[in-house]
Amino acid sequence: MNRQRVPGPGATSGRPLPARLDPRLGRPPRPRPHRDHGSLAGSSRSWDREAVEEDPGFGRVLALTVLGALIPGSALVVAGRRRLGWLLIAGLVAVVGGAAWLATAGQDVAVRVAVDPTALLLVIAAAVGLAVVWSLVIIAGYRMLAPDSTSRPQHAFGGLLVVLLALAVAAPAFEVAHLASVQRDLVSGLFGDSGRSATVPTADAWAGKERVNILLLGGDGGDGRDGVRTDTVIVASIDTETGLTTTISLPRNLQELPFPEDSPLADVYPDGFWAGSESESLLNAVYRNGPAAHPDILGPTDNPGADFLKLGVGEALGLTIDYYVLVNLEGFSRLIDALGGITVNVNYYVPIGGEPTLGYLPLAYIAPGPNQLMDGERALHFARGRFGLTDYQRMDRQRCMIDAMIAAADPMTLLRQYQEIAATTQDIVTTDIPQSVVGDLADLALKVKDAGIRSLVLDDSVIRPAYPDYDLIRSLVSEAVATGGTAPAPAGAPTGEPGAGAPVAVGEPSVAGGQTGATTSAPPVRATADACAYDPVAAREALDEGQPPTSR
Repeated sequence: MNRQRVPGPGATSGRPLPARLDPRLGRPPRPRPHRDHGSLAGSSRSWDREAVEEDPGFGRVLALTVLGALIPGSALVVAGRRRLGWLLIAGLVAVVGGAAWLATAGQDVAVRVAVDPTALLLVIAAAVGLAVVWSLVIIAGYRMLAPDSTSRPQHAFGGLLVVLLALAVAAPAFEVAHLASVQRDLVSGLFGDSGRSATVPTADAWAGKERVNILLLGGDGGDGRDGVRTDTVIVASIDTETGLTTTISLPRNLQELPFPEDSPLADVYPDGFWAGSESESLLNAVYRNGPAAHPDILGPTDNPGADFLKLGVGEALGLTIDYYVLVNLEGFSRLIDALGGITVNVNYYVPIGGEPTLGYLPLAYIAPGPNQLMDGERALHFARGRFGLTDYQRMDRQRCMIDAMIAAADPMTLLRQYQEIAATTQDIVTTDIPQSVVGDLADLALKVKDAGIRSLVLDDSVIRPAYPDYDLIRSLVSEAVATGGTAPAPAGAPTGEPGAGAPVAVGEPSVAGGQTGATTSAPPVRATADACAYDPVAAREALDEGQPPTSR
């Protein structure tokens, strides 16, 4: 009997050995599919069958591409690039969370970024980078998801969708970069550290002060006017710790403006400011006439008129004025038009044009009525008109116009018109605030918003502008600043709600006409809200009396 010999281990035969057996199954193992670990674009054809179910529908690919545009990284997760996809999703969550924090608890950081040219440059770079990366992620997601069976027409449609999605996500980012660039130009153009001033303190000296005092000027310059007259003069005195602000309004016809004893202006104006005639020596003429008479008396400065007023107004009120902000009222019309107009209440006929000193009658009048929408030109007439009216009525209307502008500056309007608003602001605003303290002032502005604003109006019920008692004025200012305007109001005294644009009346003056020289029991603080509210009784009486005569 012939027995077949079985070769032992290591023995060979003339036939090839079978493939290595799987010890568990007794059969050769399944070969692994080849994967191409190349670029994102080149890998889709080789392994998307394993990452996604075989031959996914083209509609599903488009849906996942849209999802990848809304949530960058999600398409990559589905396509198999999970680590990269989840990293992008985590980045999106971090960006959204950071934006939410800046809009809420981190507002102080957001405001500082908005006034820092270097930080704004980083914002521009980050926005452009985000737009580019997001667009590339959309393109890569589509290419990895699209199956080999995709037809040319489908690819054309998918490519068009990818382009539209990339533009959709890039446009907002580029708009953010554009707005940041506009803001950077505004901050760099409006504030600077290279300007010359005879009265600006150093940053260190400002940081150690309990109060910051800013002189707010409304320059009534324009066509047909010889130079600039500052018909609006307001000092904002701000507590640096709490942000509580007291504004002091001075009448344009205040006379004999004094100057500090250690200033060279005290030598040339020992009895107060005088320019040769009463009309040229009023407070509103100091800005123009002072430097004209003594151009180099304060030394090198970019705006000697503002320095004259800072020294004089500071001495009159017993305060040290740190900075000034001058707004040319002529340019307000452009700013109001950019905001889409303002809405104000009118309680009496407001003249358009006219010159009371020369007897020229107004061309027309703005009739009384509630909630009147005004464009820039009409609003400027509303703020300027004074024929037959008092300067104090005009001061009230100017504050009402500012309140109305704040109300009109809603976020959507600012976003739509920001470039024009920023350009107009740079044209009409002049200041000596240096760039080095803008961030600190921005922080202070947030405190002011929370603490509220109170106003002390030095009108003819408190002082006599032609014969001012500056000791009385300093006493009133000192008390108003010290109490923050929070002294208890007498029974029956009008009050307003605290907040921006609605100062609170906290008392009535106990000095009739301001002539006795005695101090008041409470600072005579006026409620601006009362002057801006519609008074149907007063409006009806004005309408019944009829429109005053005009030159037409």
